[in-house]
Amino acid sequence: MRNHTITTFILLGLTDDPRMKVLAFIFLFFTYMLSVAGNLTIISLTLTDGHLRTAMYLFLQNFSFLEISFTTACIPRFLYNISTGDKVITYTACAVQVFFTYLFGITEFFLLATMSFDRYVAICKPLHYVTIMNNRVCHRLIISCWMAGLLIIIPPLSLGLNLEFCNSNVIDHFFCDATPLLKISCSDTWFIERMILVCAVLTFIMTLVCVVLSYMYIIMTILRFSSSQQRKKDFSTCSSHIVVVSITYGSCIFIYIKPSSKKDMALNKGVSLLISSISPMLNPFIYTLRNKQVKKALQNLIKKIEFFLKK
Repeated sequence: MRNHTITTFILLGLTDDPRMKVLAFIFLFFTYMLSVAGNLTIISLTLTDGHLRTAMYLFLQNFSFLEISFTTACIPRFLYNISTGDKVITYTACAVQVFFTYLFGITEFFLLATMSFDRYVAICKPLHYVTIMNNRVCHRLIISCWMAGLLIIIPPLSLGLNLEFCNSNVIDHFFCDATPLLKISCSDTWFIERMILVCAVLTFIMTLVCVVLSYMYIIMTILRFSSSQQRKKDFSTCSSHIVVVSITYGSCIFIYIKPSSKKDMALNKGVSLLISSISPMLNPFIYTLRNKQVKKALQNLIKKIEFFLKK
């Protein structure tokens, strides 16, 4: 993004109504704190509890780290803007925010696809699960997710750094996002818009195909089980992941797959708010409330803390 005469941007935020700003601040502050606390709890449990040191929980640990990173890249800056009234963000800070929000977001998609594959191996090939999903393979898959995120984001970001901003510096969003930035650029954005769309569609389709294929085989395998209790147990194991996948993919359809216009910006802001604050807050509850092992590990951790405090 070549700034020329523009060295700063102004983030319009969600609303100009003072009362709504106060409500937005309170809401976002508490959702952010709950999100960080919930995901940190999952990370702590997977690191300290010996029963949660399987491939499934290693992926969940990394997913929680991504959730904390993604919401931290968006929300604290917006909370600062609301509390101080300072809507200005520097050119460099804006470029950094774009990079990290997209990197964490894209990596999440690939990690969700990897988690689907993990569930496929666990249910369809249970006897070979430990062999296939060993630590070496799991760590390679996680690194591959991060590398895929980088490879997807680098081409459009490289072009974006050459954009010129000469007339307007007002971004109609509560954080630096590609779509509103392209709208205020005085450069020809046709090619970069097509590239962003292609990258978004490729990421979406590649990961979604992996998720759909994994769950097709999972469902077919589960339906072959003669025991209804076994079927219920396996469906329960996958239900948390299915809910998170549905929220993530459903939300992103509105923003990155659907063509955006000025009329759609309010909707895009709302969905961005869902992705950046509400979804990261809900995910720890979705995984813990529907997972007996995580609930048991949490109970053990609480008991240890109580015992420590009584000393």
